[in-house]
Amino acid sequence: MDHYEYSELLKTLKNKMGNITGVVQPDAIKKRLEEIEKLENSQDFWNDAAKAATVQKEKTQLERKLQKYLSAAETLNDAAELYEMAKEEKDEETITTLFDEAEELEELVRAMEIEVLLSGPNDSNNAILSIHPGAGGTESQDWASMLLRMYSRWAERRGFAVETLDYQSGDEAGIKDASIIIKGENAYGYLKVENGIHRLVRISPFDSNAKRHTSFCSVMVSPEIDDDIEIEIEDKDIRIDTYRASGAGGQHVNKTESAIRITHIETGIVVQCQNDRSQHKNKATAMKMLKSRLYELELEKQKALEDGIEKSEIGWGHQIRSYVMQPYQQIKDTRSNEAFSNVSAILDGDIDKLIEGVLIAQQKG
Repeated sequence: MDHYEYSELLKTLKNKMGNITGVVQPDAIKKRLEEIEKLENSQDFWNDAAKAATVQKEKTQLERKLQKYLSAAETLNDAAELYEMAKEEKDEETITTLFDEAEELEELVRAMEIEVLLSGPNDSNNAILSIHPGAGGTESQDWASMLLRMYSRWAERRGFAVETLDYQSGDEAGIKDASIIIKGENAYGYLKVENGIHRLVRISPFDSNAKRHTSFCSVMVSPEIDDDIEIEIEDKDIRIDTYRASGAGGQHVNKTESAIRITHIETGIVVQCQNDRSQHKNKATAMKMLKSRLYELELEKQKALEDGIEKSEIGWGHQIRSYVMQPYQQIKDTRSNEAFSNVSAILDGDIDKLIEGVLIAQQKG
């Protein structure tokens, strides 16, 4: 990197930070935090535990966003000031260090850009993620298990907690269905772009003739909704079935029908849960999953109306990404139009660049 390139980089990053400032509105955040502090000092505030918890959550999110913004803005300003001083004093050692740290500086501002994009009403929520293999039997079921591992590994990389809600093993390999909840900061904000069909092209390990196969899986992501969001579901609107749990669970498995499947009759949405030995707890979790899916469905309908798009069915959606392992190695997202060759790393959970590329592309669109 030379002086011209670094100067241009600083100019670009300052412009980006200007746009970020307009969205983050740090002064407005500071004002709101002052209001919250006054509320906390009020004796009546703590009498309503539910309201207090909601405000405390808002406070935590605002403090985190403000801290990240101030850190990025300060680091950028420091680098710019240090660069000007080093140029005047012809301090080549400092200039070299700044050039070496240019990529980190660029990544810091990029991370703040993503932070701004994750400012939707539910982006900070936990994410409920369900994977359903398409037609193709063992081949698609194995692909479903690969996707489940990818998202689980991604969550582990970020320090998020993963809880299995439902897991149904395939007859020969893979899974027939799986649902997990990923708990962490902005989990839904990141994973919402994973909604849709994921396509795999590879030489099948289950084909003795070593032929190339194409498999499809549906990934559905919805926010774990807060208890203060009311969604009414009447008994007549749903059908509840019980079945015996399959998978881990010790002696209890396959002896009692503790697993729950709930079908929402009007929309056809099906959710199921078998992660607890208690049928009552599984039913409560399944109902929460259903409410989250219905809430997401309503948001999608509203967005479709705003965009002037007629959307009769929301669920399987369209093919959003192709994972090609043969005859070449490439993963390409249809929305960002970005392609990546590090297939093994991505399938091992290194999907941040994929996700961020889609978030940025959707913002530009």
